Amino acid sequence: MGNGPAPFSEIGKRARDLLTRDYNYDQKFSLAIPSSTGMGFTATGVKKGQIFVGDISTQYRSGKTIVDVKVDTYSNVSTKVTYDVVPGTKAAVSFNVPDHKSGKLDVHYLHHHAAINSSIDLNPSPQLEVSAAIGSKDIAIGGEVGFDTSSSSFTKYNAGISFNKQDFSAAVLLIDKGQTVKASYAHVVNPLTGTEVAAEMTHRLSSFQNSFSLGSIHKIDNLTSMKTRFSDDGKIAISSQREWRPKSLVTFSAEYDTKAINTAPKCGLSIALKP
Repeated sequence: MGNGPAPFSEIGKRARDLLTRDYNYDQKFSLAIPSSTGMGFTATGVKKGQIFVGDISTQYRSGKTIVDVKVDTYSNVSTKVTYDVVPGTKAAVSFNVPDHKSGKLDVHYLHHHAAINSSIDLNPSPQLEVSAAIGSKDIAIGGEVGFDTSSSSFTKYNAGISFNKQDFSAAVLLIDKGQTVKASYAHVVNPLTGTEVAAEMTHRLSSFQNSFSLGSIHKIDNLTSMKTRFSDDGKIAISSQREWRPKSLVTFSAEYDTKAINTAPKCGLSIALKP
């Protein structure tokens, strides 16, 4: 299965992660405690301005079954049960309490030359989403469709193609119901220093507007990395991450808007502990 294509949602993921992942402008803390008995525990807290939100989640593994339960500060309970039906096929049922209309069934199928994901709401007027990608680990082409049975209308339809090698990745996506073209590229400049650059350009067909982002990542040492990002809207961002102990990360991020000189830069600190 490892030689097959990635799911459609991962087309362009390499460049997208370099440009957006780990950039956080809030105060965030998480603690993950794994267990050899099959029970895992994670606590997360985020402070956004004067508001604090958090959640506690547990994961239980037994044979082919995985049960995830999460409770947040507003007493909402999210549950997801995943089961390996046959090799390459997983089914998952999820629901939230007290929202009785939140039930959902997901089916994931992986093959040597295909990856198919489907999702349907478990209510009288469900929304159906299907995505598929065909090809190999080096080249994949795919699409996704969303359909609302209550209005008998399509909520989305997107398509894309990606090329992936060890030192580069390129992708082109047609999104927003065919109204937007997004192209991205990531390239390893120096494998020894972990230096990689990425670019993403978006063109809106209806308004002929263009936007782009450029970013890079560089490993200062084996435990520390530095990321930078520049966007056409004048925003400059940096992110520094250090693994101060195995699997425990401290990340500092900042963003400055050069077009709003009277506005203070946004800063964030994230601490993720895993004993």
